[in-house]
Amino acid sequence: MSNLQYIRLRPEDDVVISTLPIEAGTPLPALGITTIDKIPPGHKIAVRDIAAGTPVRKYGQIIGIADKGIAAGAHIHTHNLAMTDVAMDYAIGADARPTVMVPEPATFMGIRRPDGRVATRNYIGILISVNCSARVARAIADHFRRDLRPEALADFPNVDGVVALTHGNGCGVDVRSNAMATMRRTLAGYANHPNFGGVLMVGLGCEATQIPDVLAEGHLSTGKTLSTFTIQEQGGTAKTIEHGIEQVKAMLPMVNDVRREPLPASHLVVGLQCGGSDGYSGISANPALGAAVDLLVRNGGTAILSETPEVYGAEHLLTRRAVSQEVGEKLIRRMQWWKDYCARNGAEMNNNPSAGNKLGGLTTVLEKSLGGVTKGGTTTLNDVYEYAEPVTAKGFVFMDSPGFDPISATGQVASGANLICFTTGRGSAFGCVPSPSIKLATNTATWNRQQEDMDINCGRIIDGTATIDELGEEIFRMMLDCASGTRSKSEMFGYGQDEFVPWQSGVIT
Repeated sequence: MSNLQYIRLRPEDDVVISTLPIEAGTPLPALGITTIDKIPPGHKIAVRDIAAGTPVRKYGQIIGIADKGIAAGAHIHTHNLAMTDVAMDYAIGADARPTVMVPEPATFMGIRRPDGRVATRNYIGILISVNCSARVARAIADHFRRDLRPEALADFPNVDGVVALTHGNGCGVDVRSNAMATMRRTLAGYANHPNFGGVLMVGLGCEATQIPDVLAEGHLSTGKTLSTFTIQEQGGTAKTIEHGIEQVKAMLPMVNDVRREPLPASHLVVGLQCGGSDGYSGISANPALGAAVDLLVRNGGTAILSETPEVYGAEHLLTRRAVSQEVGEKLIRRMQWWKDYCARNGAEMNNNPSAGNKLGGLTTVLEKSLGGVTKGGTTTLNDVYEYAEPVTAKGFVFMDSPGFDPISATGQVASGANLICFTTGRGSAFGCVPSPSIKLATNTATWNRQQEDMDINCGRIIDGTATIDELGEEIFRMMLDCASGTRSKSEMFGYGQDEFVPWQSGVIT
């Protein structure tokens, strides 16, 4: 139920969510209450008296516990709502249902690689094995920047650009550790990504992350469109930059020799992200993206939900959709790993939400997670993957990752995502080369304030001018358009190279 002032999601909820600033003393006749406090937009209002120690519900689920008595009409937030442990009934597979596929799948204009993989973009990527080679990688890519040297790529209009993806890791890590295995898997996933028509991998030479080990991880071989070298073997910085430039020049004619053709949407692999979330995220943009995901899956495509700490408290909603006992237990094991990881590092799962999330109305990680999982739609959970592990299943899947957007999206792209959809309430600025990123604003105020960074205004759901299903259809159509070559807002601003952040989960010595 909604009106101009608030939204009520479920009759059994203890809260409604304000859609406008509401002054203290404002009557809400349909609820039979009067506000006690000033309520910011996107924040929660108690619809009944809640005793101290009593669970508080939103989305029909527990989002925390009242740590003091809360009167009807009061503002519910960090001052009176505390985190609590919730007993989970995982009920693996209880809600799993066969997906009804569309009779005639949608198509987009994609790029088919010789080995059958399908790309949505056509870049040359310069990857590094270690931070020590970041400077030369950037110098090689800068030589081909269209904004600095338009002539460098003038004869190669089908090449989207030459990009350097640098990072701060690659050494000081046990080569036998899970952390090193994750790094090799991530780099191999990018080196093998269909959106790269050509790849250079540059190292220093003496680092822990040896390039031959990365190639072995991805079953990759050097050739005309995959070149590897190190600063030490080339004889220094200047020689390495010159060598890299020549390698790119040799690749350009081959990489440019592509054409787009109509291909079924089953070739789309979409990573689902949210950042700068607010109290509207779980009401507008996230469920609208979930509706688009359902359409994608019904058309044969794949969607990857991640950010495991931001699923905490809502994982039972995913295990209920698991296609098998094995898949459900995979997710439970990943969640337990995170609990243990936080415990041994003196952290807690509820260190999320962030300060910005709280300003936007989110109080506990339970509340954030319950809204976040709606990005994944309603279809069956078909598999669960480790970070950067190649995704082979079709339909809706989960990939384990931290909640920090650049790390999470980096893992999704390494796993094969050729498109990213990113919801934001506060107004994140984000890209993820080589995969285009579509930004979805949760509310009209953010859209109006930061429209230059946003692709779709899902705040129309809050405003009452569009439905979740209507926005879901619009998002799905934008997925197809963007995959066909239409540039997203983040691409226009050149976002994406700095957001390459492989997960470093291990001990650095």
